[in-house]
Amino acid sequence: MKGVIRDIIITVLIAAVVYLGLRTVVQSFRVDGPSMQPNFETGQWVLVNKIVYRFHPPRRGDVIIFRSPHNQDSNLIKRVTGLPGESVELKEGTVYIHKADGEVVSLAEPYIPNPDTRPFTGGTIPEGQIFVLGDNRRVTDDSRFGWLVPEEDIIGKAWLSTWPPDDWGLAANRRPAEQPVS
Repeated sequence: MKGVIRDIIITVLIAAVVYLGLRTVVQSFRVDGPSMQPNFETGQWVLVNKIVYRFHPPRRGDVIIFRSPHNQDSNLIKRVTGLPGESVELKEGTVYIHKADGEVVSLAEPYIPNPDTRPFTGGTIPEGQIFVLGDNRRVTDDSRFGWLVPEEDIIGKAWLSTWPPDDWGLAANRRPAEQPVS
């Protein structure tokens, strides 16, 4: 009998260690709202890689999950567009990045089927902050409305879509092609 109890305790301890280890590395997130359509739909579940940004900073095109600037108890999902030292401009549906070295590039974003044609010009993004846009630019609340994402509020990078089964696969982290503007 002692052997059975010991085996149960060991099994429970191993399961707890595995569970806690996984929770340190990944977290599930349910997409809520139309802001990332058509790439992420309401009700879709994704696994979030929580450790990736310990090895490198967020990159343009990454889809991140972060604490909402409006309510720190809720999380949002958006795409990284502008990085520290840059400024972002939207004109006639195209995103322009004004880099710290003075270079200006336009972003080719074929994953954005309905770009927002409203103009936007932002200031320089401070160190430690990220400028994000939703993929459904006509309906999303994003950095164009006066807020940036502090790097410490980033939970992680969308990694794997797990639900519904038809959407199973790697998350839509797409790096936009940068085209120099003359």
